[in-house]
Amino acid sequence: MKFDASLLLPLACALIYVVGALMVKRATAFGVGIWRTSFLSNVAVAVLFVPVWFRYGGQIHPLADYWQPAVAALLFFGGQAFTFLALKQGDVSVITPVMGTKVILVALFSSLLRVGEVPLQWWVGAVLSTVAIGLLHFGGELHRRHTGRTALLALCSATSFSLGDVFLQKWVPVWGLGNFFPPMFLIAGLMSCAFVPFFRAPLSAMPAEAWRWVAPGALLLALNNAGVVLAIVLVGSATAVNIVYSVRGLFSVLLVWLVGHWFANDEKQLGGHVLRLRLAGAGLMVAAIVLVLI
Repeated sequence: MKFDASLLLPLACALIYVVGALMVKRATAFGVGIWRTSFLSNVAVAVLFVPVWFRYGGQIHPLADYWQPAVAALLFFGGQAFTFLALKQGDVSVITPVMGTKVILVALFSSLLRVGEVPLQWWVGAVLSTVAIGLLHFGGELHRRHTGRTALLALCSATSFSLGDVFLQKWVPVWGLGNFFPPMFLIAGLMSCAFVPFFRAPLSAMPAEAWRWVAPGALLLALNNAGVVLAIVLVGSATAVNIVYSVRGLFSVLLVWLVGHWFANDEKQLGGHVLRLRLAGAGLMVAAIVLVLI
């Protein structure tokens, strides 16, 4: 077995995402709103990457070439917007597993656009991950609030992020990290200004209790997104990264069950049957990740 240490990055991002999503979900109780949260998250990731432009930018590309980071920014922006809309509608334990379909979507888009190779064992891993996500999700929130709409929004988010990941794998090696990511995230941050007219109130009007949740939550989601796109470049395969990253479906179930009460989350309602299904899903997910690591 040949282990690529870079695959530890999407594993860490999976955990960061779930904690960030729980914090953002908690912030909604204070009337923060999805648009202010989306704005803060996208501005945070832009601030993280813009300094990289000055230090590692290297050769400047012709202005006409910047349509590529602009397209990547649009897909990233769309994925973020759909994620926060889903968080407004429903529960984290619904959103995270449905967004796990990103695994199979990335493999599909990679094949259709002929970006890199998707070995048979990775296809098997992608299918196992998708089935595992279904088992992790089954029986938990099927009759809760706005489940169908929440799942649809999460699927739209997964599609947007998946296509963006494949384009990153295709374009970033030509541009270089320092030249592609800063303009991409800067454009996404500027696009987020479109959210401002929909703010319930100015950012300064948010109570201190809300900032305790939304500020670290937005920062964690920004770090998660930055880490995933960096992992795609380091590993060289959006499919492999997303198979490992799909473990966030398991993390979402475990964290909601173990520490959900820290975030005033009311999803901790697991019966024995549901727990057995989710343990089976966890086993399939581990098998999927092993297929990538081999």
